[in-house]
Amino acid sequence: MAAHVPEPQKRERGSSPWEGELLRPLTRCQVEDRLQELGELYEWTSGGGAVARDLFLRRLAAAVRRPGFSLVVAGNTGLTGVAYGFPVRDDLHRWDGYGVCLPTSLLRLAATDRLFVIPEIVVPPQVRNHYQNRDWNLARRLQKRLLADHGASLGVTLVFRGDTAMLEALCSWGWRYVPGAGPTAHPPVPRRALVLRP
Repeated sequence: MAAHVPEPQKRERGSSPWEGELLRPLTRCQVEDRLQELGELYEWTSGGGAVARDLFLRRLAAAVRRPGFSLVVAGNTGLTGVAYGFPVRDDLHRWDGYGVCLPTSLLRLAATDRLFVIPEIVVPPQVRNHYQNRDWNLARRLQKRLLADHGASLGVTLVFRGDTAMLEALCSWGWRYVPGAGPTAHPPVPRRALVLRP
């Protein structure tokens, strides 16, 4: 009787992760034309309802008015992800509490127009939970594209202290706590600042 020889393991077949979703920027007019679609994407990926969607659209509408605003979408036939942001100068302290959470050194970098705020990266839950450290991870690709398109030296974002899932996801995508502004910051602030190098 012949010994059983196990079959070699088959490699997973399928398209390259790089080919999965195409990234492309939208102009301000295109953003306005696709607000409903962007809102539906946020509602689907966040698991929130109509209220969460409406709050997202309000935040997006405020960001669109900022000089240098940029939004990148991912997808082929439909949207699968979105990230947006804008460069900041010395007016950072007026934008949603960033001035309170960032050290003076970063505020000086903002004055040179090399600091880029990325308020939100909207991706499906599996992107947050699988292959976070791979270059082809959709969230990593979106944030990298935003920073590259603007020649930014540093990306910055704020996350509510209690949103541990988002904090963990951002750290897995390469974001790091700002020294003195991380989990042990004193005095504690409601949000934590994270930075990302291109």
